[in-house]
Amino acid sequence: MAWKIMNVLNLEIPAGKAQPAPPLWPMLWANWVNIWQFIKEFNEKTADYMKQFGGFDVKVKVKVTVYADRTFTLDIWSPVTSNLILWKIAQKAWSWEPNKTKIWKLSKKDLEEIVEMKKDDMNANDVAWAIKIISGTAKNMWVEIE
Repeated sequence: MAWKIMNVLNLEIPAGKAQPAPPLWPMLWANWVNIWQFIKEFNEKTADYMKQFGGFDVKVKVKVTVYADRTFTLDIWSPVTSNLILWKIAQKAWSWEPNKTKIWKLSKKDLEEIVEMKKDDMNANDVAWAIKIISGTAKNMWVEIE
C-alpha cells in the first residue's frame, strides 16, 4: 500500500444503505475509489446500526482516506446527533409554530442514552457536559427537554 495520501473525504451516509448513486458515486469516482468495494465494505461495517435502530435511516459519519495507489481506508464514527434525536422522538409530525408550540419532547433518560452512543466521538470530559451538548442540539431542532 502506498502511504501517500491523495485525499480525505468526510461523508455522512445512511447506515447500511450505501448505493452507487449520486451524491456518493460522483465523489468516490472523482477520487478514484473502487465504488463497489467501498459500498460492500461500508454496508458490512454498518449493518449493526440498521439492526440497532430498527430500520430507521440513521446517518453515520465516515472518513475515507484515499491513497496514491487507489486504495482507501474507512473510519466509521457514531451516528449523527440530529439523527439520534429524531430517532428518539420518533415523530413524523412537525410543529408549524415551533417558537410557540413544541410538540417534540426528550427526557433526561433519552439524552443519557444518546450520550452513551456518542461518548467515544464527543469532546466532553464527563456525562453532564455531554448532556448539555446534546440538549443544545435538541433545542436548535425545536425539541423540548423535560
